[in-house]
Amino acid sequence: MTDAQESGRLSTHVLDTARGRPAAGLRITLDRLEGDRRERVAEAITNADGRTDAPLLPPERFRPGLYELTFYAGDYLRAAGTALPEPPFLDRIPVRFGMEAGHYHVPLLLSPFGYSTYRGS
Repeated sequence: MTDAQESGRLSTHVLDTARGRPAAGLRITLDRLEGDRRERVAEAITNADGRTDAPLLPPERFRPGLYELTFYAGDYLRAAGTALPEPPFLDRIPVRFGMEAGHYHVPLLLSPFGYSTYRGS
């Protein structure tokens, strides 16, 4: 294992900005992309704090490359009782990003009609 693999990891959390609280119960998937290939490497549901119980990509499974997080916002918003149009404006939110080494934290700030993300710490 290289130093980059040993030092890398990925975490996330989701905040429901329309309600002013963590987005508990939101499904998240993580895929590694390589050319035309897509490999599912993790799947999780956010806890009461809007975070996953463990890193989505712990150091022992980290590999530099291109990844895509998918946040299942429509399912979460419906389950939370949010009135949504059909089809909803936001349903699945893909966030594609590259990782080299280090800790990557990719949070999502979510409302029914908008979202933002960034590389956090």
